[in-house]
Amino acid sequence: MGHCEWGFGASEADRIYHEKEWGIPVHNDDRQMFEHLTLECLQCGLSWGLMMKKREIFRQCFENFEYDKIAAYTEDDVQRILNTEGMLKSERKVRAVINNARCYQKIRDEFGSFCTYIWGYTDGKTILYDGHAQGTVPVSNGLSDRISKDMKKRGFKFIGTITIYSHLQACGIVNDHAGDCPCYKRINETYPIIKMKPDQEVGQAGGKGRQSV
Repeated sequence: MGHCEWGFGASEADRIYHEKEWGIPVHNDDRQMFEHLTLECLQCGLSWGLMMKKREIFRQCFENFEYDKIAAYTEDDVQRILNTEGMLKSERKVRAVINNARCYQKIRDEFGSFCTYIWGYTDGKTILYDGHAQGTVPVSNGLSDRISKDMKKRGFKFIGTITIYSHLQACGIVNDHAGDCPCYKRINETYPIIKMKPDQEVGQAGGKGRQSV
């Protein structure tokens, strides 16, 4: 699959997701941020196309990704979700979503919001890595390693460095649209950005790094 080609020659759901959501910075919406994170976690070992096909089922099972509601789920909810027609039959992933919702609440309580926590790694700026717009895009990097390690310490599940890098792309912390994609220019003109070399740490480019509130 070529860089950004999935957003043009793929399914209608992929095209809509690419145009309306992927890479658009999520700064003040913890619910949407949780939905992005959960979709990436559920995808582990599966295709993104399947996630798009089952997205409405996920929304039904997890009450539109309202993480406060999910955090209060009981064993009855686990079984309800697993028995939902069309739902992924992975008890580990279902339990991980519930666990992550509870960990998410703790981060909100500590930092004020999950958005504040994760954007703190880049001082609120979207990163443009040299070479990415031309198609040289990794599956993970130093930033995703750092965030994954910290979130694992905080108890999150299914959040390896590859999953976290995909999340950074989805929620707009990293702009990995192709340089000739209309979304690339639109994002760069609308949101604060920071240009970096692939091996550069955020602090070296002027970012403050994650800070508590």
